[in-house]
Amino acid sequence: MSDAQDVEGTAEESAGVPEEEDAAASVEAALREFLDTLDESETYRQFVAADDALQDDNDAMALLREYQRKQQQIQRGGFDESVMAELKQLQTELSNNETIQRQQAAQADLVELLQRTNDAISDEIGEEFARSTGGGCC
Repeated sequence: MSDAQDVEGTAEESAGVPEEEDAAASVEAALREFLDTLDESETYRQFVAADDALQDDNDAMALLREYQRKQQQIQRGGFDESVMAELKQLQTELSNNETIQRQQAAQADLVELLQRTNDAISDEIGEEFARSTGGGCC
């Protein structure tokens, strides 16, 4: 390859870099705007408030930990009728706990908002935006 061809090739490669950098900067700016908008949304704020309230409610947190402990006990030890009865009782208590119910409802609303956002982005780009592309470790 001649020096002239090398220079042309380098110039062509360099010309593509600013476009890629502009695209990356544009995506970054759009992402920042989206996150700022999400952060200011009433749905997100209600979720944060409900989650904070849950974290501050020692009784509700203890109830959740006990429920998770019983679930793990069943998963590790197989079916045990007495543990299953305790789990059902705990589930009833979870359903009656206002702090937990408020957090779960706020979380469901946030998930719905994010799903609608995903659908809008997917429609715009012509493919599923938040799909799993596989990969991962090992």
